[in-house]
Amino acid sequence: MTIPTQGRYVRESLSEISEMALPIYANPLGNLLGGRVMHLVDIAGALAAMRHARSLVVTASVDHMTFLVPVHIGEMVILKAAVNRVFNTSMEVGVKVLVENLRTGELRHTSSAYLTLVAIDESGKRIPVVPVVPETEDEIRRWHKAGERRGVRLELKTKTKQHPAR
Repeated sequence: MTIPTQGRYVRESLSEISEMALPIYANPLGNLLGGRVMHLVDIAGALAAMRHARSLVVTASVDHMTFLVPVHIGEMVILKAAVNRVFNTSMEVGVKVLVENLRTGELRHTSSAYLTLVAIDESGKRIPVVPVVPETEDEIRRWHKAGERRGVRLELKTKTKQHPAR
């Protein structure tokens, strides 16, 4: 498939949020709850998608997510998101989660996820989204990989419809 040259650049969708890991969100081990991280991933992904589409968005799916290192209470969680590719009304957004020890400055990668978000109008109807234009080698690589991941998602969706959970 041909990379688009018209639309909005990936850099226009960049979203970054950060938040201190507070005790209210701690698990019994004193680490940030995985569900809280997932909530923040959804917010960061939605912000990037909304910046790109300039519309409301809803989350359609979240791909596999692994927690590589724990986030300790008192550390800062940093989420970086950008639109990787647009598929008519849906977008794949990549979100990278980092954790910073505020006393030492050490940064660690804790999680990554790919979200599919769909642009909608005020009545909840799907609306088309302008293409995303990758510029750097990394953005072009992510654009191609997003197409591969979409193929896997669509195949899984087909299998799920054929064999629904009982």
